[in-house]
Amino acid sequence: MRLGGVGLYSSSSSFSSSVFVFDHYHHLAPKPFSAYTSSKKPLLTTFSPKRRSTMTLPSAALFSQNPVVSDVVATALSGSVAFSLLQLLKETATRGIFDQKLNRKLVHISIGIAFMLCWPLFSPGSRGAWLAATIPGLNIIRMLILGLGLWKDEATVKSMSRFGDYRELLKGPLYYVIAIALVCIIYWRTSPISIVAICNLCAGDGVADIIGRRFGSIKIPYNRNKSIAGSIAMVSASFLASVGFMYYFSLFGYMERSWEMVLGFWIVALASALVESLPISTDLDDNLTVPATSILVGILVF
Repeated sequence: MRLGGVGLYSSSSSFSSSVFVFDHYHHLAPKPFSAYTSSKKPLLTTFSPKRRSTMTLPSAALFSQNPVVSDVVATALSGSVAFSLLQLLKETATRGIFDQKLNRKLVHISIGIAFMLCWPLFSPGSRGAWLAATIPGLNIIRMLILGLGLWKDEATVKSMSRFGDYRELLKGPLYYVIAIALVCIIYWRTSPISIVAICNLCAGDGVADIIGRRFGSIKIPYNRNKSIAGSIAMVSASFLASVGFMYYFSLFGYMERSWEMVLGFWIVALASALVESLPISTDLDDNLTVPATSILVGILVF
């Protein structure tokens, strides 16, 4: 007899039933990144990594037997994490605990990284990606409302802007949440491109500014607004955060760890730091140029 699509047989063998249930969930578990790639030979073939077994989890319905309900709960939890961080850093900005520029960069670093840490809560497939993307999506609306002056919130403006001007939210902060939302929808958690795009944008660019302001006495010859210390910090932070997320997602079976991927992270981090140091990143906005560079170079190397 089959009940509820899960499979309960009238067999007297409990072992057979348990095997069937395990196979059902194993089928629902997300596939490694290699399963989604084509047979085209990748650009990076320097290393021949050892294949390591990864743990695949039944993430199709983590909070409920109904995967839709589970994804809604995951969305609520992820949104709560993001909102709590924003409220905390809004409070630090109001109280003047950190310098305004430092507070702004703490928002820049923490929100995207915390958001990506919540991705395993969602089910595989497009529904999970789209529901996860509603979190930065709501912040897109928020930036528009605040940046257009339709809603006054001086504490939020102060925590996210350089000079306390609400119109600044229509530039860097808006580009930031748009980039994260698009990466989430298009690449999701099975692609290393999503890792490099968000890690370079959040960890790399954020740490570069913090270190550059404190230890950036030696400027880059072709851009006196940027420092060598800041660029080195960006490469290091981007690379380490990317490798960390590779290991994190591999625990859930979303991708397989490999030396080729590690080398790819290093190349993308270097390319993103180089573009970030160019005057064009200042003229446009590094919240545009950094994720764009990460995605374009990532397409070539992964």
